[in-house]
Amino acid sequence: MSVLKEKSLSGSEIKNLSETTDFAEIQQNVKMALHCAADKKGLDPVLLDLRGIADFTDFFLIVSGTSEKQVQAISDEIEERLKKELGESPINIEGYRSAEWILMDYGDFIVHIFHKDAREFYDLERLWRDAKRISLPENL
Repeated sequence: MSVLKEKSLSGSEIKNLSETTDFAEIQQNVKMALHCAADKKGLDPVLLDLRGIADFTDFFLIVSGTSEKQVQAISDEIEERLKKELGESPINIEGYRSAEWILMDYGDFIVHIFHKDAREFYDLERLWRDAKRISLPENL
């Protein structure tokens, strides 16, 4: 289990939190996961930059599906392509069977795939509102 640590930020770290992160600077595995979700028609993708506010990961990718099968298909696509093309496997996957909320932990980023109703209920974007939201290109 990850332990959340409180951090005291220096002035330069606070300045960095207020700056936006350019999508071009995002690592390849995160971009690929985002493209995989888009390929499976994932809805409302959001990429949050947690660097500087969380010690357990750098990014959250949040996306929704309209059915259990679509949520699982998004998860399958991300897992298969990252393994095949980048040689990366998730550390852990939770929630696959119920497909209400699948969490894929890749260490430096975590993918949250929600059924649309569960996403509204858990509202991670609100819970992590201090994170920088990365602007995504329109043509994923």
